[in-house]
Amino acid sequence: MRLPFCDYHIFAFLQGYEKGQKPLDLAFSQYLRAHKSIGAQDRRTIGEAVFGMIRWKTLIDHLSPTNHILDRLRCYRNLDLDSCMHNPKIPQSARCGVNDFLYQRLLATFGQEQTHLLCQVLNQSAPITVRANTIKTNREELLKMWAEKFDVVPCSQAPQGIQFKNRAALFTLPEFKAGFFEVQDEGSQLIANLVQAKPGEHVLDYCSGSGGKTLAFAPAMKGKGQIYLHDVRPWILTEARKRLKRAGVQNAQFTLPRTPVDWVLVDVPCSGTGTLRRNPDAKWKIDAPSIERLVIEQRAIVQKALPHLKPTGHLVYATCSILPEENEEQVKYFLSHLPLQLIQQASFLPTADGMDGFFAAIFRIDPKNSL
Repeated sequence: MRLPFCDYHIFAFLQGYEKGQKPLDLAFSQYLRAHKSIGAQDRRTIGEAVFGMIRWKTLIDHLSPTNHILDRLRCYRNLDLDSCMHNPKIPQSARCGVNDFLYQRLLATFGQEQTHLLCQVLNQSAPITVRANTIKTNREELLKMWAEKFDVVPCSQAPQGIQFKNRAALFTLPEFKAGFFEVQDEGSQLIANLVQAKPGEHVLDYCSGSGGKTLAFAPAMKGKGQIYLHDVRPWILTEARKRLKRAGVQNAQFTLPRTPVDWVLVDVPCSGTGTLRRNPDAKWKIDAPSIERLVIEQRAIVQKALPHLKPTGHLVYATCSILPEENEEQVKYFLSHLPLQLIQQASFLPTADGMDGFFAAIFRIDPKNSL
């Protein structure tokens, strides 16, 4: 049987993806690069089906007559989500597009009504949000520049955030290549803004990844002082170097500091439950053992980062999780096991057409506690 063009590529991609270990977004982008003949409209059609099928995996598991990819694709295309949500014969977790463990954890934390609202948000497509790089421009200038080209609006809370109402090829724009903006969720921008480093101060981004939050707080330092980026993955620091160079951040080093610093940002590995609409494959890996491992890892990372902090400095602990085990309960652990005082705590739940879910806590050294 000869499949229609898009169906063929949906089948071919999922067949390969199921055999591999790569994250969905990386695997899909690599597939598109290997199949350059797929046009823009077909890419959108294929991508929506692929991500939709992964997003609603448990519901399709329940409804599909077989596990064959083409049967699952037909099932996905015939889904009546509103009808499914009110069908008591379908398990609640499947109706919400999550596994049973995550559903029960959300239910215990937020109650049924808010859990269902959260799951509804986490199963939507994520908004496209960027942050103006004030080293080179500002939000007002970008909004003016894009007013005739795109449907864009300023974010309601992040002072340099801009949301695109429709998809756009952002990485091909001359403004991106010139370093005028970075793609960054509004919640992530707000978390980065908790690092209130002043010109001349020193900051350690201890789990820097590709430097997203460094890029957000660096402009306030006006090129004065030092930023240190540390990550256990050398390849991701290579990407950070490219991004910082493009953005014009010149006061950064890719090493641990030799002396204690004023700010330590510890953006720890986490379950990513606040960003699942961007990474729908991640939710099928969340279970009790994985959360337990993450909690232990998060505590170990904070303990390793703490000695780099000045006695008068501030430590920012951050996650993109909405689970209390990784957030509020970790704060309690740090206060009882480490010489820290809590200064501020912030949490953001994912919202429809808005930001992703994040958590952060700002600590300082407790001079009266030498645990």
